[in-house]
Amino acid sequence: MFIISPCITGCGRPAITGSKLCAIHSINPEIETARIIEYIQENETIKDLNAPGLHFEQKDFSNRQFYGCNFKGASFYGCNFNNALMRMVFMDRADFVDCNFTNSDLYFLSFAGSRIQNTVFDKCELVDINYDGTLIVDSSFTDSNLYNSRFIDTDIRTSNFIDCNLSKVYFVKSRQMEVVFKKSNTGEAIFKFAEWG
Repeated sequence: MFIISPCITGCGRPAITGSKLCAIHSINPEIETARIIEYIQENETIKDLNAPGLHFEQKDFSNRQFYGCNFKGASFYGCNFNNALMRMVFMDRADFVDCNFTNSDLYFLSFAGSRIQNTVFDKCELVDINYDGTLIVDSSFTDSNLYNSRFIDTDIRTSNFIDCNLSKVYFVKSRQMEVVFKKSNTGEAIFKFAEWG
């Protein structure tokens, strides 16, 4: 698991791996981001990486294995995570726009409070995932295993959960608009809808 070293400014935010500063106080966040991208692309297995608050655009993270990493508050635009393996990765309050996770193997991740837009999670293992408080728009989870995942207090709009395993999946206080569950085992999920307001 990543070790959190606080930013030396005393702001309380975690420093980026290989730096003494957080993304906000970094003199040049673009250089820090480039350094982290280079590290990920040069290594098939990435462990204990701390990269909160960084911005990644049009990057290829496919076929990588991530263990115990921290991407809280990061943003991913047009990034490719095809065939990625992730365990205990924290992506809370992050943005995922136009990303692709097809055929990925994800266990014990947290996307709490994130925005997921036009992103594909098709043919994935999405086991014990925390989507609590997320906004999910125009996204697809088709033919995926979401066993024991949580969508508590989420807003899900115009998205597909077609032919999915929803066993022990919690949609509690969930607000849903034009969500398709065709051929999924909805009887084994827990639904408790919230009102739009």
